[in-house]
Amino acid sequence: MAKKQLRELLRAEPHDGTVRMADWDPDSTPGLKAPKRALKDQKKHQKALFKFQERLYAEHKRSVLIVLQGMDTSGKDGTITHVIGNLNPQGVSITTFKAPTPEEKRHGFLWRIRKHLPVPGQVGIFNRSHYEDVLIARVHKLAEPKVIERRYGLINQFERELVRSKTKVIKFCLHISYDEQRRRLLERLTDPDKRWKFSEHDIDERAYWDEYQSAYGTAIARCSTPWAPWYIIPANIKDYRNWAVSRILLETLQEMDPQYPQPKLDIPRLVKRLNA
Repeated sequence: MAKKQLRELLRAEPHDGTVRMADWDPDSTPGLKAPKRALKDQKKHQKALFKFQERLYAEHKRSVLIVLQGMDTSGKDGTITHVIGNLNPQGVSITTFKAPTPEEKRHGFLWRIRKHLPVPGQVGIFNRSHYEDVLIARVHKLAEPKVIERRYGLINQFERELVRSKTKVIKFCLHISYDEQRRRLLERLTDPDKRWKFSEHDIDERAYWDEYQSAYGTAIARCSTPWAPWYIIPANIKDYRNWAVSRILLETLQEMDPQYPQPKLDIPRLVKRLNA
């Protein structure tokens, strides 16, 4: 029997149209029998990812969009550092989406997203994304319920357009526990080298933990589609988080199987010229 891909183990499959974040154990390590192997396997992943990225860049026909979402301290920056940081920066674009500017608010919520989509041959990473408009907007009631309801359909349509235009969409929800978030916030607060990352706003947001968990469950249930599935990554253990994201990215690129272009060249004549 063929070994199950990690994508199958971590793909969000709504039951009765719902996803409950509480059903996913953030301390678990699906697909990794020996957690101590995570770092060793990660190095293998890095070498393979680099080769596939080079082929994707050379092929210059398709692109990959990685969406990273998660609660504060879930590891979005760390994932970029440890997974994406080993790719060739020439073929990578990273965009961090914060609160929309006044100009962005004058347009539809996908307007600013479209401006940062990866071009052919590129791997694009969204650190937060268009999903903020159905997450924080829902939790803090920044839009009417009927507006948010309409956005789920617009997101699905948008992502389907991306796939049809040869952009592979990979969406990761980095899932941590309430207690783990507290530990990481305390670490930021007490470590002088990490204190710059601390914001008191993060403590304020913890009061809405249950509301965020519900909003994430709804967004994932409504927008985990065959063409752009969501993967829920248990993220309490950082090594596993990095291993899982790199493994799923590698499985996706292997399936895409980008190829080096083969230009028509008169090799003997060109070699002769070079040796003249």
